[in-house]
Amino acid sequence: MNAQRGRNVVVVGAQWGDEGKGKLVDWLSEGVHGVVRFQGGHNAGHTLVIHGERTALHLIPSGIMHPGVYCYIGNGVVLSVPKLFDEMASLESAGVDVRSRLRVSTLCPLILPIHAVLDAAREQARADEGVEKIGTTGRGIGPAYEDKVARRALRVQDLRSPEQFADKLRALLALHNHTLRHYLHSESMSFDPMLQPYLQDGQVLFAPVYEEAMRFAPLLIPMMADVSRELNDAHQRGENLLFEGAQGTFLDIDHGSYPFVTSSNCVAGNAAAGAGVGPGMLHYVLGLAKAYCTRVGGGPFPTELDWQTQGTPGWHMSTVGAEKGVTTGRSRRCGWFDAALLKRSVQVNGITGLCITKLDVLDGLPEVQLCTGYELDGQRIDILPSAAEEIARCRPVYETLPGWDCTAHVTRYEDLPQTARNYLERIEQCTGVPVHIVSTSPDRDHTITRCHPFAQA
Repeated sequence: MNAQRGRNVVVVGAQWGDEGKGKLVDWLSEGVHGVVRFQGGHNAGHTLVIHGERTALHLIPSGIMHPGVYCYIGNGVVLSVPKLFDEMASLESAGVDVRSRLRVSTLCPLILPIHAVLDAAREQARADEGVEKIGTTGRGIGPAYEDKVARRALRVQDLRSPEQFADKLRALLALHNHTLRHYLHSESMSFDPMLQPYLQDGQVLFAPVYEEAMRFAPLLIPMMADVSRELNDAHQRGENLLFEGAQGTFLDIDHGSYPFVTSSNCVAGNAAAGAGVGPGMLHYVLGLAKAYCTRVGGGPFPTELDWQTQGTPGWHMSTVGAEKGVTTGRSRRCGWFDAALLKRSVQVNGITGLCITKLDVLDGLPEVQLCTGYELDGQRIDILPSAAEEIARCRPVYETLPGWDCTAHVTRYEDLPQTARNYLERIEQCTGVPVHIVSTSPDRDHTITRCHPFAQA
């Protein structure tokens, strides 16, 4: 690779998340100065397979597996400190040096135990009222972002001042406990630092909120940083940076299938706001899409198939693709590739090049279908609508293409079956964006590179 110094790349999910960003970020991390996570929380799940060894990450950027690469958690991330240290402990037990290379923005809002309680109580309230659940992971991400927007969040920097932290926490718990007791009819949470952990069936459900925060504060302080300044300084020195998104475009709070979305902006433009850099520092956007589509949780899904009946194409995708959520273990809904959806993703992200992942999962199907547009209320359209209500009424229009075999582990484009190349080239035609990378297994080595994102422009 003829790498250009000072070149920065953004990796985003171009569908509903779970596109394989972890593998590609890990693969692209070799030789960069730093990898930056710019949104989401520990509701993300990135699985890496390196020489057959599987590692799951939720908060720490995937570049941590490369010695010498710095990992930054930007201000756009909502941070559960206990979960961060759980993840660090897992990596350190495997011999990975984390603490000397991890930098956490002092501006990150904190996810507190009460946020998870609120999250679960709200989903239960929707179910009790007969309203479709959003499908959150129940980890408190949404309530933490609400506190951020309402300007009442506790942030990483507050952990430096126990007195200030206690004052803010007391006010926050008073507000949320009122909601829990009087609106959601759920259990409230005490601030009292003398309160013993709550036990149920011998398991600790939560520690006292203040005590837990103060226990982790001295451990986190050495990793706190002005991430914006450090990234800008690295760029001025000519270093390469990689910005890692979580979830996917159509879970974006603005551009996704609202309200069946996450609580942050997942699109490429948020890499600037969520890390504290100017948009002019973002040189290339890599959009990741599976060779088919999956979705976790509720919400419309135009190309969804029957993925639970043995012998169907959807079941093939689900089982061969091992379509289970890394974070929750929930089964992912499966369907045919949607080029009209991807066309919208290209538009809102400004995608420079595509990476098609899991091409090998479709090996063995006699034919594949590709959605090029929809019938919506009697009219033909070629791009995904913006409103979830309209998406739910879309009926996919398919092209049928011959299937293929033997793409697994292929590392050269010319070695792919012609029918598989035809499929990829049809995706390029429908979206107007070139396929620069193809992934043919979960292992980082099984990657076809047609144009490297960090290559000299």
